[in-house]
Amino acid sequence: MAADDVAHAGLNLGITDPGAHEKAEADIFGFWVFLMSDAVIFALLFATYGVMLPATAGGPRPADVYEIGPTFAETLILLTSSFTYGMASVAMKHRAARRTVLAWLGVTLLLGLGFLALELNDFRTMIAHGAVPMRSGFLSAFFGLVPLHGLHVACGCLWLVVMAVQVAAYGFDTRVKINLLRLGLFWHFLDIVWIAIFSLVYLQGLIR
Repeated sequence: MAADDVAHAGLNLGITDPGAHEKAEADIFGFWVFLMSDAVIFALLFATYGVMLPATAGGPRPADVYEIGPTFAETLILLTSSFTYGMASVAMKHRAARRTVLAWLGVTLLLGLGFLALELNDFRTMIAHGAVPMRSGFLSAFFGLVPLHGLHVACGCLWLVVMAVQVAAYGFDTRVKINLLRLGLFWHFLDIVWIAIFSLVYLQGLIR
């Protein structure tokens, strides 16, 4: 990759696959535009949550229903999944065997499913204690924000399955590589959003 080449945001394939790298510049930029539109949606939901936080209507307050243990475990799991996906991306860049990339994708998928299982259990516990979306403005805002992130993780898990099938069937052609780069940006974006949720929703809620 020459010094004057444009380095797109994300994993740059560079000299390992110049053709795919050149094709990825425009495709990855377009995907960044999509992610920024998604970020705007989350920003609006964060703003709504902040406004509605005091609106408990005499019902449960954040400190009454949030549990730091499970959410901290979810954070560690999701951050670890970002690392394992990064390992899959690096293995793909350096032309490792398909089974190596598939193994890292499989670990990432298991971590993503583990995150979803813990999160669903959190929601079940909250609902069992009467913390349902209809109870107050605070809970409506919470269930508008946090489960939307979970839905994104579920879509990411489905995408991981699709990419595993593509890698197994087609190897690492240009289209598969670019799709893996897109999924990497999406997965890491979900990590960033979750860190914001953990910090601004759960940690802040526990100290109020």
